[in-house]
Amino acid sequence: MSGSYDDSVGVEVSSDSFWEVGNYKRTVKRIDDGHRLCSDLMNCIHERARIEKTYAQQLTEWAKRWKQLVEKGPQYGTVEKAWHAVMSEAEKVSELHLDIKSALMNEDFEKIKNWQKEAFHKQMIGGFKETKEAEDGYRKAQKPWAKKLKEVEAAKKAYHAACKEEKLAISREMNSKADPALNPEQLKKLQDKVEKSKQDVLKTKEKYEKSLKDLDYVTPQYMENMEQVFEQCQQFEEKRLRFFREVLLEVQKHLDLSNDVSYKNIYRELEQNIKTADAIEDLRWFRANHGPGMSMNWPQFEEWSADFNRTLSRREKKKASDGVTLTGVNQTGDQASQHTKHSSVSSSEKNQSYPTEWSDEESSNPFSSTDANGDTNPFDEDASPAVEVRVRALYDYEGQEHDELSFKAGDELTKTEDEDEQGWCKGRLDNGQVGLYPANYVEAIQ
Repeated sequence: MSGSYDDSVGVEVSSDSFWEVGNYKRTVKRIDDGHRLCSDLMNCIHERARIEKTYAQQLTEWAKRWKQLVEKGPQYGTVEKAWHAVMSEAEKVSELHLDIKSALMNEDFEKIKNWQKEAFHKQMIGGFKETKEAEDGYRKAQKPWAKKLKEVEAAKKAYHAACKEEKLAISREMNSKADPALNPEQLKKLQDKVEKSKQDVLKTKEKYEKSLKDLDYVTPQYMENMEQVFEQCQQFEEKRLRFFREVLLEVQKHLDLSNDVSYKNIYRELEQNIKTADAIEDLRWFRANHGPGMSMNWPQFEEWSADFNRTLSRREKKKASDGVTLTGVNQTGDQASQHTKHSSVSSSEKNQSYPTEWSDEESSNPFSSTDANGDTNPFDEDASPAVEVRVRALYDYEGQEHDELSFKAGDELTKTEDEDEQGWCKGRLDNGQVGLYPANYVEAIQ
């Protein structure tokens, strides 16, 4: 219970026991630590809420960017629709993580903040009221016992000093008996010193033993008072620990999406959308709209005419090295072979820089059965015009010939004739100019 006196070094060796004077400060410090831990837990939850918010924003941005790319890219059927469903999953999950962020801050964070305010009361001078009450309780419990302990330590020190002096006197007396030069009077003084030191040892020992009895007498009361204050600190800490456990369970419920019905429904719906994708159907659609199943104006002999010659432009002449494009009687059905079909894009367009997003807009809806080419001759100026449609330019285009239009991305114009086999449409600018332009440079205005 008390420290022991080491005679070899003359210092007191203290222990780490709770009962040692002053060691109660560890339990008092725990009160201040509890307030700090509340703040740390709030910071922890606040940081996780920021992570949830950032993740939700990143999911939304990712879904938006890829949804635009998928919608503008080549559409080949039901698999692309399933791909689009993945973007919808991200948007829905993003909303759930925003809900987690709100729950963490509006419920858990605020709950800890309010509990901390109610449990810890700051004083005008500094520190907390609860800390001061525990400190005062321990000091009051230790004061009587600490006073007796101080008397014991003083008596022990005096007794040990007397024992040391006795040992030294006896040693001197023994050495003097072997010294012939020492007279009887000096020898008598040494003997008296030994006798006196023995009496001092007896007196200090008696006092030391009495001080220990007095200390033992007040020790039970000291232990009772100390334990009473300790239990009060334990009860205060128990409230904090139970509260933390309760809050952490609520945090767990907010973070755990595995038991959220709406979260499960998102992936159940996503799985259904993906399973509805039909590769055979997509291949059949592409065959009918872009493969051997398409109709074809097979070339046949035609008499020369001035109108036909005038329609040909430098776009067709540039394709001469790749093969001659002929028009003739319209025939449909599965034929032996199909001539290669190329989009007519001028050499200046090939030097243009294109955006990273897909730009090859299809002329037909991938989920409909409309014929991509049609059965009309694109160079026949006597053909009946299509219904006029307002379109918007996706990219800048600078006309390369006198019969081509020029426009900037975002400009609006009117399409007066549908796309021909070379990929060109006829249109009219708002200033009245009529001419040709690449069909995949515009999109219809919804």
